[in-house]
Amino acid sequence: MSLYISLSERLKTQHFTIKQLVSGINVDKLTASSAPGKWSALDNIAHLTRYQKIFTDRVHRILDEDTPVFDRYNGDLDVEFTSFRSMNLAQLLDIISADRVIITDLLSGLSEAELCRIGVHPKYGRLTILKWAEFFVLHEAHHLFTIFQLVNGSE
Repeated sequence: MSLYISLSERLKTQHFTIKQLVSGINVDKLTASSAPGKWSALDNIAHLTRYQKIFTDRVHRILDEDTPVFDRYNGDLDVEFTSFRSMNLAQLLDIISADRVIITDLLSGLSEAELCRIGVHPKYGRLTILKWAEFFVLHEAHHLFTIFQLVNGSE
């Protein structure tokens, strides 16, 4: 089991989609919510930024502990998420890019045995680090689609 090409490439490049999705979109549209209590496109970007740190911490725990069990991450309950929501788009994109280098370097430097280490997700059960990485990019892709919908939806 190794870091396969499609996963490696998505880890390296998928986050660049954010800039493409929001290019030319005004701040009002970026910060508009589709409904009360729903996140805006910028909130989704802040969530992706914050979640990269959550993911990195989880990988380190899986490497350091035997089969750690994780709670489901909920941005609305994360006190640190608030600071990310107060950042502007440029700040968030800078952090995402810097943190993504950390993530790709971390994962690409792991041995096959390390990639097979297990962490327990509350919904998906026992996942290897490799499957956690796949979950990470799929979770990100879900939010990219949400951002696409929010910035391209009708006024």
